[in-house]
Amino acid sequence: MLVLAIVSLGVPLALSLRDRVNAEVHSEALNQADVVAATSADLLSPPSAAELSALVHSSEGSVRGRVLIVNAQGRVLADSAGPSTLGSSYLSRPEIAAALRGRSVQDQRASHTLGKDILATAVPVLRGGGTIGAVRITQSVAAVQQAVRGTIAKLALVAGTVLLLGLLAGGLIARQVALPLRRLEGAARRLAGGELSARAVVEGSSEQRSLGRSFNEMADRVQRLIGAQREFVADASHQLRTPLTALRLRLEEIRATGLGPRAQAELDAGTAEVDRLAAIVNELLVLSRAEERELRGEDVDLSDAAGRAAERWRASAEARSLTLAFGGDDLGTVWCARADVDRALDVLIDNALRYSPPGGAVVLTGGHGRIEVSDRGPGLVPGEDELVFERFHRGRAGRQGPSGSGLGLAIARSLARAWHGDATLASRPGGGAVAVLEFPAVKR
Repeated sequence: MLVLAIVSLGVPLALSLRDRVNAEVHSEALNQADVVAATSADLLSPPSAAELSALVHSSEGSVRGRVLIVNAQGRVLADSAGPSTLGSSYLSRPEIAAALRGRSVQDQRASHTLGKDILATAVPVLRGGGTIGAVRITQSVAAVQQAVRGTIAKLALVAGTVLLLGLLAGGLIARQVALPLRRLEGAARRLAGGELSARAVVEGSSEQRSLGRSFNEMADRVQRLIGAQREFVADASHQLRTPLTALRLRLEEIRATGLGPRAQAELDAGTAEVDRLAAIVNELLVLSRAEERELRGEDVDLSDAAGRAAERWRASAEARSLTLAFGGDDLGTVWCARADVDRALDVLIDNALRYSPPGGAVVLTGGHGRIEVSDRGPGLVPGEDELVFERFHRGRAGRQGPSGSGLGLAIARSLARAWHGDATLASRPGGGAVAVLEFPAVKR
């Protein structure tokens, strides 16, 4: 916009200055010629060579051109270019001929003698009502154009300075305007990333301050709602634990009374459902606390965590006729809570063991800041790689396979993301699935 304004104002101004400079040069030459003609009127009859020579030389500096005085016959009486032309006839020059006829002339033409374009100004020298001579001033058109270009160059320099100052001022103003919005964007990103305490600084213009206050009000409401939800889940989980435990004890007591086989089978089924419900309650409690970071972060060696997890689940794998192996690679050191890594890794290994066919293998590998748990189970159908992380959602393999709560993968992802990591699940080439657990690596 600033460039457009400078161009729209500068171009017409430059054209106007060019025309004005040209007009001033023409006017100055004509005025000076009139002055020389008026001064030389008393010096032509009889001719005073010394005084005429002094007159043309003094005028030459004023007009920055050649000054010539001729008599009524067109012969040179004085020339600022030197005495070599004295006595020569200039009657063939059109401007001289016109001036001797009593007419002032100003014309731009090519000079065959000089080999360049000139601006010729000629006026008659009058005395007693008659023409007794003429004065001619010639100036190089290139010099005139150079003067015009110099003026335009100065104008361009002024325009460039104005543009530079405008850009600097505009940049400072834009920075002052954009800075509050950038801070607000940062607060919005932190809030979206789970940092519920993120708030915007109320600053800037009245509209920006209003936006900041509205954002903070929204963040307060979101924090209150999510906090209330977490408290409800935690309280409900705590309250459900006691009656579930009491119900299981009563079922155990009924079983001890020695009922028939059919009643025993029903009691066993009821006890299994109670255990399943208790597991769901426990997982809901873990999920409600997953993003609160109750545990302190520390440097955790992922290779050590993977090795300990393999030892914890080895017996369970063998009981299902499966092989559980850890490659022993250096997986690096990450920043998180050790218990959160163990809990998330247990979820992924438990899933892999549940869905692997007997005789298969579950392999723990990885890289810098990442653990991969690979199996040869049924894998995922297209589009399930994100749905399986939703709470209570079970994929096709889960609905057709072993029972579960549908909360395990949601817990693993919540625990990982609480430390700015992530958990993902994808189909494995050749069949099966690969679950990836990653955390920010510690830079050494």
